[in-house]
Amino acid sequence: QVQLVESGGGLVQPGGSLRLSCAASGFTLKNQGIGWFRQAPGKEREGVSCISSRDGSIYYADSVKGRFTISRDNAKNTEYLQMNSLKPEDTARYYCATTWGCGGTYLLPDPFGSWGQGTQVTVSS
Repeated sequence: QVQLVESGGGLVQPGGSLRLSCAASGFTLKNQGIGWFRQAPGKEREGVSCISSRDGSIYYADSVKGRFTISRDNAKNTEYLQMNSLKPEDTARYYCATTWGCGGTYLLPDPFGSWGQGTQVTVSS
């Protein structure tokens, strides 16, 4: 059974940092790409970042480039999203999900894939 569990969200002041984790079970991360997505109230879901399982290329949304870093620990079957220099506009619920496509310039969720329950990130003073 495929399962994704996010953790690491919380309340942080602008300029602060958080590290999100996505622990996978039921499949091997290095063989099945997963990506990070976020959704704020009243806004569309946004693809944030992913690592391609095919060639290791990494995608970042323009809104997070230079501030967020994605990484993977294959031994722990866990993917991470290090978020630095957080801004109020980063406030959203963050999800990890299996991807249909991930490359240097794109991130597409798998329409039949698995999603975690999400973790809330709130950036506020």
